[in-house]
Amino acid sequence: MTAAKKQPVTGEVLPASPALPSIDVLGALNHVVDGTLDYLKVRGEEQTKQQRIDAYATVEVARIQEASALLKGYFEQVFAERSTTIDGLFKHLDDAMASGNDESAGMALQGIVDLAKSSPLAAMGDLTQVRKALDDPDHVWEL
Repeated sequence: MTAAKKQPVTGEVLPASPALPSIDVLGALNHVVDGTLDYLKVRGEEQTKQQRIDAYATVEVARIQEASALLKGYFEQVFAERSTTIDGLFKHLDDAMASGNDESAGMALQGIVDLAKSSPLAAMGDLTQVRKALDDPDHVWEL
């Protein structure tokens, strides 16, 4: 094989084309860096906020669960007491009616009506005070 001889390039030199619009490469890089840094900062702040919200939610859910358990225990106790009282009043009414004691029957009936009118929550007092007690983590509940 023989090597091809190089010929000089011949022809006419054309005038330079109009300049391309200048591109600010350094400015673009700065925008990318600044934008990324801003994004990371905002993302970190938002993650911190979300962590606070999650922590608050965890605490509040635990408080609600504790309050629910307390209220459930309260109702179980109150209704157990009411059940015993109601059973006693009805037994007293039955005995009074069986013996023909109208005065005793009337008293038993009045007791049943009075008990039916009362609400277990009314015995707790002002519900705003209950809310304050629920908000107080150091409050001691006594049943």
